[in-house]
Amino acid sequence: MPLPKREDIYTYEDYLNWPNNQRIELINGQVYLMTPPSTIHQRISREIFTSFAVYLRGKQCEVFSAPFGVRFPSGNEKSDKEIKTVVEPDIVVVCDKSKLDDEGCKGAPDLIVEITSPSTASRDKIEKFNLYEKHGVKEYWIVEPDSKVVSVFILQENSRYGRPNVYTVGNKIKVSIFEDLEIDLKDVFAY
Repeated sequence: MPLPKREDIYTYEDYLNWPNNQRIELINGQVYLMTPPSTIHQRISREIFTSFAVYLRGKQCEVFSAPFGVRFPSGNEKSDKEIKTVVEPDIVVVCDKSKLDDEGCKGAPDLIVEITSPSTASRDKIEKFNLYEKHGVKEYWIVEPDSKVVSVFILQENSRYGRPNVYTVGNKIKVSIFEDLEIDLKDVFAY
């Protein structure tokens, strides 16, 4: 199958038939080609992932890193193949194992981390912010490598994200979905 066109609308069935060497996300049927991550992006991802992986060892929740598909059904699909939103967040924490299958996660993970790049920053801050809020992702982190800033959005009782808690080097992020996990940004931004 040829690579998708930006202006067409696609489904998860299309997504499954595209070349494996091309990372692609679908948001409401629109395709977004993804570029390979930078070295700094990978270092940040590794540090955050490692902190979660060590903490979660032997616990109910699991952490996954990209490429790991997260499908967000709209609710009116007759089958998974009709889903029009499939994203590959940088880091995902899932506590409800019924959402996990061989293709990744179907439904909202408990926590998502997106590490921005020049080509993804606006999508992470607008489309994905709205997508994750709409589907009930409890905690959403936007990591900005250039400014060494992490904005953490927590889903409120009204099902909306409140104002972000903003952290930088020297701060520790208290992960809201766990009672006793803090992630030290001096380690995350030690590049």
